[in-house]
Amino acid sequence: MDFSLPPEVDSIRQRYRAFVDEHIIPLESDPASYDEHENIALDVLKEVQQKAKQAGLWSPQMPQERGGVGLNTQGMAACYEEMNRSIFGPVCFNAAAPDDGNMFILNKVAREEQKQKWLQPIIDGDVRSAFVMTEPSPGGGSDPSMIQTKAERHENKWVVNGHKWFITGAEVASHFILMAKTSDDPRKGLTAFMFHKDQPGWRIKRRIPIMGPEEHGGHCEIEFDGLEIHDNDRIMEVGDGLKLTQIRLGTARLTHCMRWLGLAKRSLEIAQDYIERREGFGVKLAERESVQLLMGKAAMDIEIGRMLTMKAAWKLDQGDKARKEVSMAKVQVADALHQAVDTAIQLNGARGYSKDTVLEWIYRYARQARLVDGASEVHKMVLNRFYTAERKDFWQWGA
Repeated sequence: MDFSLPPEVDSIRQRYRAFVDEHIIPLESDPASYDEHENIALDVLKEVQQKAKQAGLWSPQMPQERGGVGLNTQGMAACYEEMNRSIFGPVCFNAAAPDDGNMFILNKVAREEQKQKWLQPIIDGDVRSAFVMTEPSPGGGSDPSMIQTKAERHENKWVVNGHKWFITGAEVASHFILMAKTSDDPRKGLTAFMFHKDQPGWRIKRRIPIMGPEEHGGHCEIEFDGLEIHDNDRIMEVGDGLKLTQIRLGTARLTHCMRWLGLAKRSLEIAQDYIERREGFGVKLAERESVQLLMGKAAMDIEIGRMLTMKAAWKLDQGDKARKEVSMAKVQVADALHQAVDTAIQLNGARGYSKDTVLEWIYRYARQARLVDGASEVHKMVLNRFYTAERKDFWQWGA
């Protein structure tokens, strides 16, 4: 494949980079920019979001006719990387999880009247959303077929009872995509529904404390006790929940990689700036071979992650599920991010461990990368299954 970006996409990428440098990165050094959960404060966020809309950089993944930029997956890969050179970046452009993945799946599979009701307000930035799937043991996590939350049909309504946890963004979300069990069929036993925060029959039990920092709305534990959902708010057909999950998570996992690459690159930027200034025993750190080895390895690992991410994006744009490529990118980029920020902290010494830079923020955030949307071990198992089935055909050129 040709890794050069079309001129129009590269122009948009440069606009994202310039916007991040001018309007977002400077906010990181101001304590007033942070909320109590170490994310961008909502009043500050609204101001930046308005600027992003005025600059024509809002909702990059959505069609232009719905108010977005209209990027394909490869364009998203290039631009998301630029956005997340700031720890605050993606949410300023309406490109942060979980809204990002929720918009993608609703735009792809929802009926037009459902898009108007549930999708368009998310695109416009009027509401936030959440994807309600993960459950405590013995319920479903990386294996959605284990989901135990049930939806039982009563004429034209579904009644939901069950227990979910680590639901990202739930505390601020208004629109929820819910995965629930509707039969015992191992492949067709799940169905997807939409519900609004004001509907009775559910509650947030707690906002789960995490290592942090947190996305807006945190990671919540939720209980359902008789939530009623009209059949009009069912997404796709009864039993298509697993299919919806697979469609959503493929691209959602890859957008994580796109954003993490931006954080990894920013970490090395901070490290490079420091080692070129800092001297020890009469020699600048940048001139020491041991430092050069660390920086070179981190830079190479980031580039490997970029290539895997872009190949997966290309395959998705060809209509392929890209399951192998997405899993490889997920493992590689998660590791590359952690190694890049760890290297940057080591080279910055006590400064890196302090809050004088954003490195400690990125370090804590990076640890979740090997867990979210499937632990690295799960993705390696997936890759092994492909290799066992394909053997030497596991490696191919082209589609």
